[in-house]
Amino acid sequence: MLADVLGLLACPHCGLGLSLAGPSARCATGHTFDLARQGYLSLLAGDAGAGTGDTAAMVAARADFLGAGHYRPIGEAIAEALGGGVSGPVVDLGAGTGHYLAEVLEQSPAAVGLALDLSKFALRRAARAHPRAGAVVCDAWRGLPVREGVAAVLLNVFAPRNGPEMARILAPGGRLVVVTPESGHLGALVDELGLLRVDADKGRRVDEQLGAHFTQVGEIRRRFRLGLSRSEVATVVGMGPNAWHTDPAELACRIATLPEPYAVSAQVRVGVYRSTGPVRNGPG
Repeated sequence: MLADVLGLLACPHCGLGLSLAGPSARCATGHTFDLARQGYLSLLAGDAGAGTGDTAAMVAARADFLGAGHYRPIGEAIAEALGGGVSGPVVDLGAGTGHYLAEVLEQSPAAVGLALDLSKFALRRAARAHPRAGAVVCDAWRGLPVREGVAAVLLNVFAPRNGPEMARILAPGGRLVVVTPESGHLGALVDELGLLRVDADKGRRVDEQLGAHFTQVGEIRRRFRLGLSRSEVATVVGMGPNAWHTDPAELACRIATLPEPYAVSAQVRVGVYRSTGPVRNGPG
């Protein structure tokens, strides 16, 4: 699985290619990176911290919620944006559990996938998400440990966006698919539970992050209704940024007062982009 995507990777220190050497990956200058027994490879540079990668509890909540099919319309919108199956490497930046990457690969028998995320807990699951996917720990805000121009498709679903690096690793003619929540996403829950609200200027900020490197060539908007049990409400809150910003006891009390099922609207935007030209530099 990792061997299938090793040719896409670059040493985060010097930018050279990597090869497998027993339970490790190594570049020609001797930088060595251990392969975790759970199947993922950490390519964090030595001075990189753990950051704010998702915790084990957040990852478990996301796996449960996505596995129950609540966000299936998002996967369907990604498939529509790509026009069905794709060929060539698919890189998912901020892949989490690899859920959406696996869906794309399932429709694309000629493709291999690379899941990039900061959370080792997420990548333990991403490494097993699909037989043709590999998983690598890295920091989206640094030089990505990926060779220039290798991604036929780049996915970015509810994840950080490093415009220059995304443009650097996308192949000429490749497509970037970005999924972001809209301002009304889960709005009823935001009001009831005092959750973080999606910035009304989020669309503009995404354009600013990507505009210098990409041209938008398509857009899909999805709004769909969810009927959630109280436990599913707790799960959707616990799988995202609100897990860092809510008091568990107070949240549990508020959720206990909600009717079942609780009706809430999900609203997302799926933007499709192509690169405006090559970007140099990269890891190292």
